[in-house]
Amino acid sequence: MENFLLDGERLDDLHRNNYKIIQNPKYFCFGIDAVLLSSFARASVNEVVLDLCTGNGIIPLLVHAKTNAKTLYGLEIQKELCNMAERTVKYNNLGEQIKIIEGDLKELSTFFKNSSIDVITVNPPYSNDLSGVKNSLSEKSIARHEILCTLEDVVEKSSRVLKSGGRFYMVHRPQRLVDIMYLLRKYKLEPKTIRLVQPFINKEPNMVLVEAIKCAKPMLKVLNTLIVYNQDNSFTDEVYKIYYE
Repeated sequence: MENFLLDGERLDDLHRNNYKIIQNPKYFCFGIDAVLLSSFARASVNEVVLDLCTGNGIIPLLVHAKTNAKTLYGLEIQKELCNMAERTVKYNNLGEQIKIIEGDLKELSTFFKNSSIDVITVNPPYSNDLSGVKNSLSEKSIARHEILCTLEDVVEKSSRVLKSGGRFYMVHRPQRLVDIMYLLRKYKLEPKTIRLVQPFINKEPNMVLVEAIKCAKPMLKVLNTLIVYNQDNSFTDEVYKIYYE
């Protein structure tokens, strides 16, 4: 164990396949958005999955636990997070299935051929408001704000490497939904399914899950809203099953 953890790090249980993940509160630890995205995404056993902005590798780990996809890649620009993700993969003995790549999303085509990926997942920076943070390169600022990549970068680069008929899954904020729909259509990723997420039944949505398919015909399905918490702050039955299925 001592060989896997550095100062300030902890090992958290994912309640899936006995997998554990290395985290450090100094960085942007994964939240419920990553868990919901991994549950929302679909991948079959023979497909190749790419997770962009992978952070500490949480989404490839959860998607593998759910789907046993053939090969999963996680791309992350921050060196320290890549190192953390690589050690998590090694700790769980998943080096044959999950590959972590340190690199810039804007240079995605240097790592993957066009039309080579079956499924893309991404939990990108949400905010395009750079006031007060535009000169910050802190780990948390990079994770939260479009400092090193924009929403358009994410969509455009994803479309290049996705196969025709390939699936794109993203979690984002509802206030960016118009931007999301516009950019998906612009880059031939047809929105197929969306699901809003509310923290409580009497609160407005604070997340949206989006599925798009490359070069698909228009037809959008809006799923029932997912409620995260009961009034006593416990998970609803559906979210409890997502976490502990």
